Formats: sequence, structure tokens, C-alpha cells
Amino acid sequence: MSENTAVLTEKRGRVLLITLNRPEAMNSINGDLANGLWDAVQMLNDDPGLTAGVLTGNGRGFCAGMDLKAFLRGENIGPFMEFVKEGAQKPLIGAIEGFALAGGLELALSCDLLVASEGAKMGIPEVGVGLFAAAGGVLRLSSRVGHGKAMEMAITADPILAEEALQFGLIARMTEKGGAVEGALKLAERVAQNAPLAVAASKKLVQAASSGASEEELWALNTEMQMKVFVSNDSKEGPKAFAEKRPPEWTGT
Repeated sequence: MSENTAVLTEKRGRVLLITLNRPEAMNSINGDLANGLWDAVQMLNDDPGLTAGVLTGNGRGFCAGMDLKAFLRGENIGPFMEFVKEGAQKPLIGAIEGFALAGGLELALSCDLLVASEGAKMGIPEVGVGLFAAAGGVLRLSSRVGHGKAMEMAITADPILAEEALQFGLIARMTEKGGAVEGALKLAERVAQNAPLAVAASKKLVQAASSGASEEELWALNTEMQMKVFVSNDSKEGPKAFAEKRPPEWTGT
């Protein structure tokens, strides 16, 4: 477990389960949570024994966004902003129960895949209180749900439920209520069966292609990733394990 009780971490094989742990405040974002989240993501990034992560929230929902009381106290949430800009280097799967609203949805949009339970509510309601979703929500929604639905969510402040989110591609899978973490862990465990460096490189390339990078930029990045992955120890272990008809033993090196 992590020392910062606002965010808990638990290693499950090659998967790191990261839990936002302020249930009494609906996991709203304050200084402790921002710092704990950043530390947990660095743990995922830096540990070669980890291939993927799952991010979830304790209690009734995933995250209700900014803790306004903490904001008024001037608590530093800089690490949260760093995370929503940078994300994780390895695949991170969000598991949403109940709700992911405002900064909570922006946190979810920083994940690579989302699993949500039936009826989970997702939205960016900031325009209703004189603000806008400035932590990446309005920037990323259109790439997940398309222009029309993103515009509707951004300027009406109306949330959508998991059922509609699945239809529009915002979430990858929907589970029964209470099953989002289990569903996300199963997906992460499937990812973790594969070579860590190859998985991380594939994630980076898909992200670059989705961001509108030019063909020239994409091929340059592809070559960079190939030079790193194809000379790794895991690139030798994979074919060897296949020839010997056994599961590969990945080291992430």
C-alpha cells in the first residue's frame, strides 16, 4: 500500500491497482490526492515488473472533480494537472462506478481505456457554474465521442450514462453495477500477458496517430520505438518461449 492514504496502490502481478481514497468527499481532488496520484503513476512508469495499471475510486463514485474547499484554501494540485497532461507511460485503464464528473471525467479521459458499470454518469458540467473543463475535458472529448456529442456535452453541461458512453465509444466495456474494477482488472491482466516494452510502444504510437501527427512524424516515432523494442531482452524471450512452447517470462528490459 502507498503511504499517502488519499491514494492507495496494490500490485496484482504485473498490474498496479490505483485507488482514489477520499470516499467521504466523493474522491474530489485536493493536494493529497493530486500528489498521491502522481506518485502512483510514477510507480507504474518506473517499475519494470509492471505492465499496466487500473485507476478507480473508493466509495460511491470514481471522482466528483475539484475539491472546492481545498481550492479556496490554496492547496497545490499541480501534480494533478501534470498527470492530465502527461498521462502514464504504460497503459492505464479507468474503472468507473457511480460517476465521473468535471475533473473526474478529465481524470478518466487521461486513461487509455475505460470500463464503467451500468448507469454510471459521466459529464463536464463546468459551464453551469461559470467555468469550463480546463483540465483537458473539452480538448479530448471529441476524439473519444465525436464532434457532435462532445459539443453537446461541453455546452449543455448535461452528463451521459454508461449505456450511451458505450455507444459513442467513450468507454470500452460496460459491466454490471459493482463490476467495473473486476472488469478493468481482467482487461489489464490480458494486456499484461504481452511484452511490457512492446505494449508501451504500441500505446505511444496509437496516441500519436490519434493526435493528428503527420505521416513523417509517425514513421520517425515508429523507427524510434522499433530501435528500442526490437533489441530488448523481451524481444528475444518472446520467440524463444514460443519455440519452447511455454509462457514467456517478461522482464520489461
